[in-house]
Amino acid sequence: MKCNENIVFALVVALFLCCSSFLFGQTKTEFDSIFRMYTISIYENPDRAIFVGDSIFKAVSNSDIQVKALMLISAGYSSKRNYQKSLEFSNRANELSKNSDDVLLRIKIVNKTAIQYQQLKIYEKTIQYLDEAEELILAYPVRDSVTFYLANNYIVRGLVYKERLNCEIGITFLDKGIKEYAKVNNSNSIANSSIAYYNKGNCYVLLKNNEAAKLSFEESISLAKKISANSLLAFAQKGLAEVYTIEGRYQDAIAILNEAFVTSKSVGDLILNQGIYKGLSENYLALNNWENYQNYNLLYLQNRIRIKESERKSISTSLAEIKKEQKSKLEQLLPSYQYGIYFLIFLSLLIIISSILSYLKIKKENIFLQNVIDRLQKTKNE
Repeated sequence: MKCNENIVFALVVALFLCCSSFLFGQTKTEFDSIFRMYTISIYENPDRAIFVGDSIFKAVSNSDIQVKALMLISAGYSSKRNYQKSLEFSNRANELSKNSDDVLLRIKIVNKTAIQYQQLKIYEKTIQYLDEAEELILAYPVRDSVTFYLANNYIVRGLVYKERLNCEIGITFLDKGIKEYAKVNNSNSIANSSIAYYNKGNCYVLLKNNEAAKLSFEESISLAKKISANSLLAFAQKGLAEVYTIEGRYQDAIAILNEAFVTSKSVGDLILNQGIYKGLSENYLALNNWENYQNYNLLYLQNRIRIKESERKSISTSLAEIKKEQKSKLEQLLPSYQYGIYFLIFLSLLIIISSILSYLKIKKENIFLQNVIDRLQKTKNE
């Protein structure tokens, strides 16, 4: 049934794209509608978003639409946690957008690139792109048009500062992002607010503030339900279950983890599944339910192997990026280093020549003085 659905979907998209090739001038808005629609549903069906993005990229020649298509593909791979492929398409979009007259599109791309580096934990590059995006945002004349992107910028900063500095600073920026999202109030802003509240909840867990953590996870759950975002809902449910486990409410934790387990079946997120399996195994162990503990612990270990393989690929990308950045810095430093070497060589030669000339001059003066002394002595003897 699923296969037939995808075949029908592919035919519909192909038919639309064929028509669009003749009616491009009239259908740019339609492309934007498609991008919005599949961005909203990207957590539920990333493969479909990737397929649509790839189809549109190949069918059109307009560079701005191609950039948006690449970003849809990038977002799809990001949702699948394939950050290697996600960064690849994000970088392609970034390069293609550099000559674009659409400043909003440029802001979106730079912000998104920052997110890619944040997911790969390359925080120096993350901040670099966040700063570039913020500069473009603050310079944009219509503030309402960039509110969503400013919110994204704050949220990503919050996540970075949470890791690099502390949770208090992280929460400050998460709150700033949530406040900006409230001004937009659409499906995307609601989804991102749910993510922000989930991360706030995790921060409060680290700060041992269980009540604040529960409120954050419950708000994340509420927002995820508003837009039927199963991935976000399951993550928030898992987070709330973690607080229940800390409080010793093992049955409550199991109940909500079972809800998350059902919710997550349509998602296929390895990290999410790992957290649910781990939570269920730990809570069953606390209740001395050995059979269920073994079942879920086995699922957890099998899932962890798959994650390690995925992480290995992401680490390879991270190392390649770091190596590329270091090479770039070296190439920038090399000319000044070479000039420094040349200057030192010149200075050394100058000193040597000066020393030789000084030596010859002194020697000449000594000879002259010696001759004078010799003449004086000769005159005296006479």
